[in-house]
Amino acid sequence: MRAVRRRDWFVAGAMGLAGCAAAGLLVARGVLGALLVRSSACSIAPPGGPPGPTGPPPDRMRPFPADPGDDCRARADDGAIVVGSWFRAPRILDLAISSPVLEEMGRVRLLLPKGWSPTATRTWPALWLLHGGPPAAGGPAGHTAWTSRTGVERLTRELDVLVVMPDGGRCGDHADWWNHGAGGAPRWETFHTVELPQILERGYRAGPARAVAGVSTGGRAALAYAARHRGLFRAAASFSGPLDLLHPDPAALDGADLVRLAAQTARRGVDWRRIWGDPVAQRSIWRRNNPYDLAGRLAGVRLYLSAGDDGPVEALARRSTARLADKLKKLGIPATVHLYEGPSSWRRWERELRAALPLLLADLR
Repeated sequence: MRAVRRRDWFVAGAMGLAGCAAAGLLVARGVLGALLVRSSACSIAPPGGPPGPTGPPPDRMRPFPADPGDDCRARADDGAIVVGSWFRAPRILDLAISSPVLEEMGRVRLLLPKGWSPTATRTWPALWLLHGGPPAAGGPAGHTAWTSRTGVERLTRELDVLVVMPDGGRCGDHADWWNHGAGGAPRWETFHTVELPQILERGYRAGPARAVAGVSTGGRAALAYAARHRGLFRAAASFSGPLDLLHPDPAALDGADLVRLAAQTARRGVDWRRIWGDPVAQRSIWRRNNPYDLAGRLAGVRLYLSAGDDGPVEALARRSTARLADKLKKLGIPATVHLYEGPSSWRRWERELRAALPLLLADLR
């Protein structure tokens, strides 16, 4: 009976993740396009996008508001560097980053605050928003998910913050892959927590104060980042995140199932255990990336947790969010928790972000 029920959940999950396989091809094409417009100097590509159907027409192009030479300083200590930047709208700036820790071009979308300039004398606190892995959570859309699926541009228009929306992998794992003990690329967590903060502070007037929020697997990453990199994020929010990857559930989809499904549908033929290994044999690695096991390290971080209850993936998020909330309460760590009835959606996640904003921004003054 257990095998039949587990297969049913796998089928249901796979149907929700099916679009990720095609996403890999689209990402590869996007990387090729970026490489074609890359130059040997630190020049800025024409605002509005690289040549071809992915960029806006010429009449929508807007000039970059600074000397192109400024981009040359947008480099991380390990050599990661911005190789292209394009305005997609007056506030939307896309970056392409060549990184030694990734297998593909790193992509980041910024929402710029009023008065922003790369030569401004002041800096701005940063609000990071992470996408999820399944197609419904923005996996194939990557760094464009939040602006294409929500009104986040309108929601943050009057906020004095720099909004940062990085790509987190083809299906949003946001992880440094174990690669059967060999390490190496992709190392999305390193890209997010080491390279990108340096680039944003050196070239895009980001300050040291940050908060982070994510949907689905991006919610897991938001809490794990805040716990694993103390002081990097002052507040963290998870919307429908799988926050206890190691709690087994023989009758339903559990965290290990979700990681397996996301990896196998995003990168056909890949061994999903390349990410963190086997959840039993490499349990210590999984625990280092599991918010439930990291709960004690979230002390001092402002927390907002929410999840619905409709569908196998959302039911997993609700169970694991409730488990983490209970553990935080026992540890005396405060958290705002909202467990609601009904399914998750980008409209719901936008509402949750709106509700979480006062908490996320409270310490970013």
